[in-house]
Amino acid sequence: MNMPIDRRHFLAALPALALSPRALVQAQAQPQFRTTGLSQITLTVSDVKRSLDFYQGLFGMPVQARQGSTVLLRIGNGPRFIALRPAAAGESPSISALGFGVQDFSIDRAMQTLAAHGITAAPANAVKPGPKQALVRTRRQNEGGSPDGTRDLFVADPSGIVFQLHDVSYCGGSGALGNVCPVAEPSPKPGIMALKDTSHFTIAASDPTTVPMYMELFGLKPMVYQAATPAWQIGNGVHFLMFIGGGGPTRGGGAAPPAGGAPPAGRGGPGGGPARPSAIDHACVAIDNFDPAAVTKLLVGYGLKQQEGQGRSPLVTYISLRMPNRGGAEGGTPELYFTDPDGLAIQIQDVKYCGGGGFLGELCPPLPPA
Repeated sequence: MNMPIDRRHFLAALPALALSPRALVQAQAQPQFRTTGLSQITLTVSDVKRSLDFYQGLFGMPVQARQGSTVLLRIGNGPRFIALRPAAAGESPSISALGFGVQDFSIDRAMQTLAAHGITAAPANAVKPGPKQALVRTRRQNEGGSPDGTRDLFVADPSGIVFQLHDVSYCGGSGALGNVCPVAEPSPKPGIMALKDTSHFTIAASDPTTVPMYMELFGLKPMVYQAATPAWQIGNGVHFLMFIGGGGPTRGGGAAPPAGGAPPAGRGGPGGGPARPSAIDHACVAIDNFDPAAVTKLLVGYGLKQQEGQGRSPLVTYISLRMPNRGGAEGGTPELYFTDPDGLAIQIQDVKYCGGGGFLGELCPPLPPA
């Protein structure tokens, strides 16, 4: 008789399951949240006006909503967005959160589901949730919410990475679902290229239960492997998450190596000095008709400095070639990065990019039979 697998036995079996990608997928429970993919990128910045000028000049993004001093810039046709949040005193700039659009979303039901999976409510006076905590924050009118308040739900995974859960219609505005937004404020600048979508996040995760938690909640499955590191599909499209460090199983077991080969300058990692702390390493956005040479030329014309190899100085751009040993094309799949005024790293790829082979990284074959 086939017996259902409970959470404790499932987590205990993960190291063995990592040896068989097909078994890993088949062992997953049904997702607790039906997500349509990655809904937002939150950047904590040192100067919101400076970052707003930079991103609008680069992408021509309208302001979709304002939440007090935080500005939400529309990606494509929306409601996906990049949020520019001011850093608090003593806080360093960072890619500080991601978001998932969830079908048939309810905060109350979500809190019950999270509690059933070991995620507890954060203290009422918390500024942000701690690892494996959920925080419901109420926004009033001065933060773009409703007169009686609009509730937002934030969760921190076992490694402390924060993500927001909300309805697929969420635009950062008012109403019970946060989906009532004013007419967007047009960008004062046309931009030199147009964003169409989010793509993926690469996350340095320290806790080995991090990926299993996402698997439980969202039904993640490997879309493709870059060497031993899975690109974990989120939703039904080409959005994905990659985990580096010690966040969960890889093909063959063990910790995932850095997603781009050698660790970025000053970041450490396997074979490169002390292990990096948990953080969102970089986020990726997508454009139509990606041409790395053309995009590099536009970025250099915009004032960024082209450099060889990886680095995190502000206002630079570089290309990393992902070779066949990591699932790239013959001669390398070009992966293009730039850094903003705070040195935060953003990748730009084609809307078809799935982390796989081909020049555009668009070739992601199904998993082989078990």
